[in-house]
Amino acid sequence: MSDLPVTLSHVSYAVGATPILRDLDLTVRSGAPTFIIGPNGSGKSTLLRLIMGLIAPTSGAIDWNGTRDPAPRRRAIVFQQPVMLRRSVAANLIFALDQAGLEKSLQDKRCADLLALVGLGDLADRPARRLSGGERQKLAFARALARSPELLILDEPTASLDPSATLALEQLIGKAAGEGIKILMASHDLGQVRRLAGDVVFLHRGRILESASTQAFFEQPRTAQGSAFVRGDLITED
Repeated sequence: MSDLPVTLSHVSYAVGATPILRDLDLTVRSGAPTFIIGPNGSGKSTLLRLIMGLIAPTSGAIDWNGTRDPAPRRRAIVFQQPVMLRRSVAANLIFALDQAGLEKSLQDKRCADLLALVGLGDLADRPARRLSGGERQKLAFARALARSPELLILDEPTASLDPSATLALEQLIGKAAGEGIKILMASHDLGQVRRLAGDVVFLHRGRILESASTQAFFEQPRTAQGSAFVRGDLITED
């Protein structure tokens, strides 16, 4: 079963009387990484949660490859501040593998492989809550991969990391994308967007103002707001 493409049709989301997202039309397809960008408060995280199925739109509809059922089939999400269980690194990952339905006889091998992939093999027995910020994000990334996702949603996973940890996570993101996993990621780091994104969706005040290839957006934004954002003059919403 596949979750792609994900299609949003006239989707809006509000909290009480406060609109967060307004009349969005968007299709997320397989291919190069898509980055959701825009000023702080533009609705990036809310959009990712809608696409993951964690919240429902106030109006409009979301279709995951022909179904309106929000239960994930082959999608996973990593948050900016992932929650670690009060268990070891390996036990955190074994829990994720069990939740994904992997046979218990295969879990230890898959756990070891994933920890090696993200560079945490030597920390398997360490309490997960004693990891550094970068190590926690690597473990969160491994837990997401435990679901064998086709769509991997990342909500500013490097926002609080130092440059070294950011580089390590970017390498994992690039490797996942190279293996055919669709990356849908929110980021405020325009250098990172230039390095990793195949295309961008630019949000402003809860609306999609631009959707274009990364090169086209940065070289010739189509809106005044997009131009201001690229220059660094549009940091937060009014």
